Amino acid sequence: MPLDAPVSRSKYDVLFEPIQIGPKTLKNRFYQVPHCIGAGSDKPGFQAAHRSIKAEGGWAAMNTEYCSIHSESDDTHRLSARLWDDGDVHNLSAMTAAIHKFDALAGVELWYGGAHAPNMESRQTPRGPSQYASEFETMTYCHEMDIDDIHDVQGFYVEAAKRARDAGFDIIYCYGAHSYLPLQFLSPYYNKRTDKYGGSFENRARFWIETLEKMKVAVGDECAIATRFAVDTLIGEDGVEIERDGVKFIEMADPLVDVWDVNVGDIAEWGEDAGPSRFYRQGHQLPWQKFVKDVSKKPVLGVGRFTDPEKMAEIVRSGQMDIIGAARPSISDPFLPQKIKEGRIDDIRTCIGCNVCISRWEIGGPPMICTQNATAGEEYRRGWHPEKFPKKGSDDAVLVVGAGPSGAECARVLMERGYTVHLVDSAEKVGGHVNDVSSLPGLGEWGYHRDYREVQLGKLVKKNKQSQLALGGARLSVADVLDYGAEKVVIATGSHWSTDGRNALTHAPIPGIDASLPYIATPEQVILGQKKIGKKVIILNADPYFMAPSLAQKLHQDGHDVTVVTGVELGRYMHFTLEYPNMHRMLHEMHVEVIGDHWASKVEEGRIELYNLWGDGSERRYNGPGRMPRNPNTSHTWHNFDTLVVVTGRKSNDELYRGLKERKAEWDKNGIKDVYVIGDAWAPKLIADSTFEGHRLAREIEEPKAQFPKPYRREVSVFGTPYIPGGFTDIRYEV
Repeated sequence: MPLDAPVSRSKYDVLFEPIQIGPKTLKNRFYQVPHCIGAGSDKPGFQAAHRSIKAEGGWAAMNTEYCSIHSESDDTHRLSARLWDDGDVHNLSAMTAAIHKFDALAGVELWYGGAHAPNMESRQTPRGPSQYASEFETMTYCHEMDIDDIHDVQGFYVEAAKRARDAGFDIIYCYGAHSYLPLQFLSPYYNKRTDKYGGSFENRARFWIETLEKMKVAVGDECAIATRFAVDTLIGEDGVEIERDGVKFIEMADPLVDVWDVNVGDIAEWGEDAGPSRFYRQGHQLPWQKFVKDVSKKPVLGVGRFTDPEKMAEIVRSGQMDIIGAARPSISDPFLPQKIKEGRIDDIRTCIGCNVCISRWEIGGPPMICTQNATAGEEYRRGWHPEKFPKKGSDDAVLVVGAGPSGAECARVLMERGYTVHLVDSAEKVGGHVNDVSSLPGLGEWGYHRDYREVQLGKLVKKNKQSQLALGGARLSVADVLDYGAEKVVIATGSHWSTDGRNALTHAPIPGIDASLPYIATPEQVILGQKKIGKKVIILNADPYFMAPSLAQKLHQDGHDVTVVTGVELGRYMHFTLEYPNMHRMLHEMHVEVIGDHWASKVEEGRIELYNLWGDGSERRYNGPGRMPRNPNTSHTWHNFDTLVVVTGRKSNDELYRGLKERKAEWDKNGIKDVYVIGDAWAPKLIADSTFEGHRLAREIEEPKAQFPKPYRREVSVFGTPYIPGGFTDIRYEV
């Protein structure tokens, strides 16, 4: 090659340039911001394995979730990290050591919640700038700080920063986003003080500035000091606004900060930050974030569910931000940076923005899960690696019937392991019910789940000439499967919505509901256009997630008048996925009537009889056998409709599996060693859990009873042992 030949550069090279943050250097511009996984300090193996797998995948820095600095900031029932004492230092040092093996930096987000810390475990009273009840928690008030209290809490930050340094952290945050304590002082929504810590902007900023100064003195020579700052709380003049307070605080604190992590929103509706794809595209925070680079001389990062490498490179090149912050995209694909660097863009598992990862933490139950990445949360306890798979344990050929989320994932992982797999589905396309769901308003990005598996299956079939992807044929019968010639059979035939109104409230059909009638439709029939829908639509709902609200939106957009009658809280699970507030705002804007706490007793053509669920009275008494212990419900009323859509419950399509079980005596002579059932065909569930089941079976198919999972490693405190555990077991992956 001639010396003067032009050097070939990738359009993504800007993302791989190092950048200095105080005394530390990020090796590239990919940065996993603090995000919750349910590990905390209590599950050090989980914490270390999940964060370090991203370091292996090329991320330059990984942070903990929010990390409590004192027992006054306890978020139980949820799980945060903690730096209360040396035991926490010991446990979190497992994370930093694991990350450092890959030449990456480890960060910790120091958190004091004020009134947003319910302290259900510690039972202590949080302190805040003024006394108020949390708009996020239930029945949680803070104690209004005096000057001694302020100095105490600032001391908590300093001591926690020293512990963080001792645990090996490179980046130490003073966490002021999501309406936590530093922002509570800054925001007039919370701060009603009249002393030197309240009133004017300079006074309201004082607590945060002083805390940063003290942290800088304590650890700033050894660690980078970061602040996560909600530059706009999105509530107008009552809170923090970017052009009034946000920019001003950035200018004031800039000399004390080595890197800014900027976002928008508050804690009560933090879906405005972790925006679900139903409402927000990637980069949705940039209109606010871009102001920061105009005034800060320090590196700036922020999130926005950045999934497109082109967009990431554009943001850095244009100077909108210096570093690409990510939480959900790093969960969906821990190897995203490496794949971009190697030009393997179509191998990226693109985050679909469903926020199911967030839902598990919001509920309070670890581990975090991911709809796209079945290994998320399983890195330590099951030893799973997202890109590495154990080689096949036999020469058995596997027939997978059904190419939905569970079947497609099972087939993909089996092929990755080297098995010969035939994936068969009567549909023309991989994806199963994801194809229907992703056609609903706002859910188009959920189709990335299908797209990833479709691309990978295509590559794997080309690589393994014995494997097949057979779509669009006739449905296989029990006899077809018996005669197929596969040693192992996986049934992944999904589920369907109830056609007779069977539901979680009565566990019985509803008289008069029959989806073969022209005026009654299931969600599938609506989505696929199999029924003519009349002008006035009633949706009868007993499902707690997205289907009824999504159908209401679709039918309204199609020109129908929509009423939702719901026996469970409409979109209850959407509280946990952060979609709930905007979904209900949207239904209100569309004038969709919602009749809550009602159910149906019977249906006739053009009308439905409804009753109030609480109409049977509060007094309970024994009335003898066969008689209800409460007063009869007399709240029944008739309501007219042109079309009734029944979103009452789901039922497994398990006829093929049960038919094969009935003919188990014939398996051996047909060469079948075992038959398994996974996903919705086993029981209806979240797409994430269906995907997990397919992945899990593919990893464990050699086990004698592979239908049921192997035990996983638990991290437990054993009664009678010392508080600080001795030694740390190396992370092991099942490779």
